[in-house]
Amino acid sequence: MSQAVKPVNTQALAAGARTAADIERTQELADVFRLLGDHSRLRIALFCLDRPRAVTEVSEGLGLGVSLVSHHLRLLRAARLLRSERRGRQVLYLTADEHVRCVLLDMVEHVDEPADPAELVEQEGAQMKARISRA
Repeated sequence: MSQAVKPVNTQALAAGARTAADIERTQELADVFRLLGDHSRLRIALFCLDRPRAVTEVSEGLGLGVSLVSHHLRLLRAARLLRSERRGRQVLYLTADEHVRCVLLDMVEHVDEPADPAELVEQEGAQMKARISRA
């Protein structure tokens, strides 16, 4: 059964969460980002971007234990970030939908972008001051 998609009111989001529904929605969003804040889970989600992967393939590909991968896959699936499909006796995991895929790819692209030169100079200056004060 298909679930109705709630329209996104970006003006209301920018104004801040005010209603109980807004607060619940931002809490759910924070939970999703917190889930992806775990390095292993993020690596697993990225590993499952392009094609379905079996637990053992994820485990071997990322150098993580099978039980740890299974645990993380369960959490990612419960958060609707990954979905599973059965092929014979094997369960394969892949990105839940195009929205999730785009968010992950956009964030990878964002991290790979060069920083603003003015910000780099400011950061380097702050780092230099920190090193001097420790000396």
